[in-house]
Amino acid sequence: MSSDSHSHDGSLESLQRELAERNGQLDAVRRITAALSSKTDLDEILRETLTSCLDAVHANAGSILIYEEADRMLHFSYVVGEAAPILTGRTLDPRQGIAGEVYRTGQAKITEDVRQDKSHFEGIDAVTHYHTKNMVTVPLKSIEGDPVGVMQILNKEGGGFFDEHDIDTLMILSAQAASAIENARLYLEAQLAVVVKLMGDISHDVKNMITPVSVCAQTLEMMFESFFEDLDGFAGELDEGHGARLQHVCVVLREFYPEAVKMFLDGADQVQARVREIADCVKGIVAEPAFEPTCVNVVVEAVATPLRLVAERRDIAIDLTGLDRGVPEVMLDQKQMYNCIYNLVNNAIPEVPDGGRVWVTTALVRDERWFDGAEHLLIEVGDTGKGIPADILERLFTKDTKSSKPGGTGLGTRIVKNVVEAHRGEITVASALGKGSVFTIRIPVERDAAQAEAAVERQLDGASGN
Repeated sequence: MSSDSHSHDGSLESLQRELAERNGQLDAVRRITAALSSKTDLDEILRETLTSCLDAVHANAGSILIYEEADRMLHFSYVVGEAAPILTGRTLDPRQGIAGEVYRTGQAKITEDVRQDKSHFEGIDAVTHYHTKNMVTVPLKSIEGDPVGVMQILNKEGGGFFDEHDIDTLMILSAQAASAIENARLYLEAQLAVVVKLMGDISHDVKNMITPVSVCAQTLEMMFESFFEDLDGFAGELDEGHGARLQHVCVVLREFYPEAVKMFLDGADQVQARVREIADCVKGIVAEPAFEPTCVNVVVEAVATPLRLVAERRDIAIDLTGLDRGVPEVMLDQKQMYNCIYNLVNNAIPEVPDGGRVWVTTALVRDERWFDGAEHLLIEVGDTGKGIPADILERLFTKDTKSSKPGGTGLGTRIVKNVVEAHRGEITVASALGKGSVFTIRIPVERDAAQAEAAVERQLDGASGN
């Protein structure tokens, strides 16, 4: 066969291969356009986008990271591959990694060997135990051209490498996806506006309903005080035996009414505060913490006081014997921390069988695995309940949190997460079906801004390999 024939055959094969790639691109565009045009659910849009992109460029793993203005972080919103259960819901600083680089520059990037790229954030592979060989990263941009996130496609199938054809395909698909994501967000904002208005109306109604409770409690307190003053005077006019009997009959009421009135008034204030907090949580607002020297044990005991009444009805013990009485005051937002611990204990009680136990422990500890070994406050809330199902556990404290209770919203766990993050802390959970759950909160004690900034810089330097 002549050299011209070989050249002709080679050109024909090249054209056929290019045509097949173009057909694959067009098919992917058709599929994703059809899928996204009818969807307003953001999770569904992300799923359709990522699976279509993986099919189009023949890769076996990938992720979509969406930038959230609230915390100025890139969020692993949807992940396909072995690392999905670990990565989904995690965050990445936009200053870190190749994903952060593409988000900042808005330019797509092929990485043929991640080991040779200093921008690659090895921390992700270390956490997931997934071996990234090569990748292509493309930006997700709004219609106005503003960055909204990035898409990363990992490990070309068959040991090959990504090329410019793959970037062309992914850029077309990412443009479609970014538009759909923006539309989904607008749809969610419209829904949220309705919910926020409703929450405002509910908050107003709750305030109106709670006001008579507070007024009646205060009135009862004054009536009791007047009553016991008259009673003491009357008892003094009786002989010693009858006077003593009269005082004995009323001793329980005399001792209980101040505590009862205080519980009414505190409960009324807390209900209004919680309604406002839920409204803020729905809106995505996290109040800046008002730090003040606080003994966490006092907060825990304040939580336990009203909840013991609920627990004792089912012979459930709220055990505070694990509180370290030597824990000093640390800088906390007392109200936020109360709400955080209250949610955890209150959520645990219904999950515990009659005769079970909910416990809270506190300690000041050091652990090299947390906060570079710096001293931190440890709070554990555990129970002997039925445990958390795996599908609930893996989504706990993510934006996709759902409740295992009928009609539950998952707002309680979001509030807990917001409080912990506002204190720059970490929360983890261990659970076993039929045995119970333990939530562990770690709050750093040191809040020096210069030290915090230095810790961030150390993390970034370590991540980039410098």
